[in-house]
Amino acid sequence: MSKKRLDELGVSAFCESMAMMIQAGIQTDEAVALLQSENRDGGMLEQGLSEMKTLIEQGSGLAEAMKSVEIFPDFAVRMIAAGESSGRLEDVLFRLARYYAEQKTISEKLRGAVTYPAAMLLLILAVLTVMLTIVLPAFRAVYDRLTGSLAASSYAYIRWAGVFCTVALVMMALLACALLVGLLLWKSGRRAAVEAVLEKFPRCRSILETNALFRFTSATGTFLASGEMQDEAVLSSIPMADYGPVEQKLKKLAGRMEEGHSLAQAAYDEQLFEPVYGRMLLAGERSGGLEHVLGRLTELLEENSVQQVDRLVEIVGPALSGVLMLTIGLTLISVMLPLIGMMNAIG
Repeated sequence: MSKKRLDELGVSAFCESMAMMIQAGIQTDEAVALLQSENRDGGMLEQGLSEMKTLIEQGSGLAEAMKSVEIFPDFAVRMIAAGESSGRLEDVLFRLARYYAEQKTISEKLRGAVTYPAAMLLLILAVLTVMLTIVLPAFRAVYDRLTGSLAASSYAYIRWAGVFCTVALVMMALLACALLVGLLLWKSGRRAAVEAVLEKFPRCRSILETNALFRFTSATGTFLASGEMQDEAVLSSIPMADYGPVEQKLKKLAGRMEEGHSLAQAAYDEQLFEPVYGRMLLAGERSGGLEHVLGRLTELLEENSVQQVDRLVEIVGPALSGVLMLTIGLTLISVMLPLIGMMNAIG
């Protein structure tokens, strides 16, 4: 049974710390020992560092030791192994630190994009339930005790408020159930089923595509930094996209590269990125700065992804708030109209 793995933030912190110590001239085994001395909480990382220190002292490389302790992602282990073999370990570690930090940022944004609407749904369900079970029945009981025509003319408003609240409650309950089912499917590893539904909404599809391209470009840049050839870097990075439609485009990209096209030219021809990004890659490749341009493109894709998630929250949040305020407002008006009619009759 495999061990529990570090999260993105833990992997990022490990890679950045190792990169800075190696940059300062500290040997790998000494760097791992120093990291172990800084982590005395008895947790997963400290135990892993202890095992790694022993393995490295016995002659294992950093990547081999990381693979043995089974707490690091396979992608990070593979990148570090390539960095060790090419003599570019320091650069690869810095890139991995940035990659996993960016992954953490996007993950938190996506989690927040789900948490806020979920909280609003629960609030709406609670308010509607209170309206239907306490508020409206209380007013009905009061008006039912009144006789004659005093309240009869406007009593129907309360019935309409009950119908409106019931319909709104059913709709919000269905939406909450759909959200819960989606989360359960996502966590159970059936992401494709959830993505198939999200793809039907243009804004959600754009977020999925941007995230996939971000993961691909970041992985490709890291592979290139580790010394791999362009075609090998692309083929190795395709699974990192982790989104079917984008992976299909990337396979076509790899096919064009097999025909002799460069990465930038194939990406431009296949319209993998927006035209301005495609021209950036072409200019970077022609000037010998492809890795730098890929890094900049990764940053732009991350910013774009975060902005898209923020815009989605800005739409969903006010929409749900509007439903809540509309429901409460109509209910209050419906229960107050009979009272206003009674006061006018008395006056």
